[in-house]
Amino acid sequence: MHGYTHLRLGPLDQLRVSVTAHQGATLLSLLADALGGRSQGVPERWRALVRQAAPEGSGAVLAPLFAPAYSVIPDSITPTACMPDGDVASQCALLADLSPDTLLTELETEFPEFVPPQWQPVVERPREWLRAYARLLGSVWDQFRPVWRGAGALLHRETERVGTAAVSGNLDVLLGSVSSRFRYGEGSLRLPDQQAGDFSLDGRRLVLVPIVSGSGASMFALDRPDLVWIGYPMPGVGRLWENCTEPHGGTDALALLLGPRRAALLRACEEPLTMGEIAVRIGCSPATLTYHCAQLEQAGLLQRERRGQQVRLWRTERGHSVLDLLS
Repeated sequence: MHGYTHLRLGPLDQLRVSVTAHQGATLLSLLADALGGRSQGVPERWRALVRQAAPEGSGAVLAPLFAPAYSVIPDSITPTACMPDGDVASQCALLADLSPDTLLTELETEFPEFVPPQWQPVVERPREWLRAYARLLGSVWDQFRPVWRGAGALLHRETERVGTAAVSGNLDVLLGSVSSRFRYGEGSLRLPDQQAGDFSLDGRRLVLVPIVSGSGASMFALDRPDLVWIGYPMPGVGRLWENCTEPHGGTDALALLLGPRRAALLRACEEPLTMGEIAVRIGCSPATLTYHCAQLEQAGLLQRERRGQQVRLWRTERGHSVLDLLS
């Protein structure tokens, strides 16, 4: 990774934010990891599922999209073109009707001086490539669709979590916790990017897109005039890897906002406690506890202080306020 793209959000109380479960973003993440050499933290079982479903020669079909040095996906062929609406089936139908001239024109616009070598096979036989690409998308999604259906409860819960953060004035807490690969601070998001740049939201809608693939899922589009969308790992995706069912009782607003582990941590810090005492109370390993404490401290909900050989934690005034509001 070469750096971070900065997205300036502006005042959070003026932010228009929504969440959408978009099949195309999940499909693109799966393909990038399993066949494109772009790690998204997808578990090996799901990688194998994708590779098994992909027709022979799929690696060569996807090579232009995930070239190591520089990759670009023309708008007409990306699975996320219809964001925030649409699904994979409709995107495949659009690809079947897409004129090769449309794709070639987009490539000429993107590469005005010369088309990179990875796109030359597409330029030479655009119609054949489009057919192979559409067949690849459809085949992989047909195989993955049962997993997507099984993620319905988690996706619904994430929609509630984002809504809770918006109405309670805690979008900064949410944005600071959506992904370990993102950085939030001072009204800006830093997103890992090979072609790092600077962008401003400028009143556009921010669409959050939970991705059902891996713990390192990261993708975004910042150049649309109407919205910016950001894809991140769906909270709880690990439960699907383990083939576990989603527990009931999703009415805990604090857990919806922070996640169950951080909610338990914040509740435990009624008075100053050592890291060891908290780890025992919430049943958490020291390494995991340290990570979650850092996230809550960054959000201004916890305070840490070293006293001799021990580190003690307690809730800040803001932490008390959030707990009172959502409990």
